[in-house]
Amino acid sequence: MAEPGMETQTQTSKRSRRLLAAFFVGAGVNHFVQPRPYEKIVPPRLQGDARRVVLASGVAEIAGGLGVLVPWTRRSSGLGLVALLGAVFPSNLFMAREPERFKTIPRWALYARLPLQPLMMLWAWRATRR
Repeated sequence: MAEPGMETQTQTSKRSRRLLAAFFVGAGVNHFVQPRPYEKIVPPRLQGDARRVVLASGVAEIAGGLGVLVPWTRRSSGLGLVALLGAVFPSNLFMAREPERFKTIPRWALYARLPLQPLMMLWAWRATRR
C-alpha cells in the first residue's frame, strides 16, 4: 500500500494522459478559434494551403487528444501525436530561421521551442504506453 501523499504509477500515468489530452484538445480547438497566428507559421512552400494545413492539424490534435483518453485507441493516438509533432516541426524551424517575421516572439523563445518538440514527442509516446 502506498504511503499517504504518495502517488502510484497508475495515478501518475492517468494524470499525464489527461494533461496530454487537454493540451492537444485545447491547442486543436485554438486552431479554429484563432487560425491566423497558425497560418503565419506555415512554411512558405505550404502557404497556398495555409488555412487547410491549420484546420487539418487542428482536427488531428483534437482527435489525437481525445483518442489518448480511450483505452482501445490510446496507443495509435499516441503514435499519431508523435507523427503530428514531427510533421509540424518544420514550422518551428521556419520560425527560428526567420525571426524577423515573428517580431512579437522573443528570439530566445523561437529557439527554445526546437528542443521542446522531441520532449513533447517523448511525452506523447510514454503517456500512451503501459
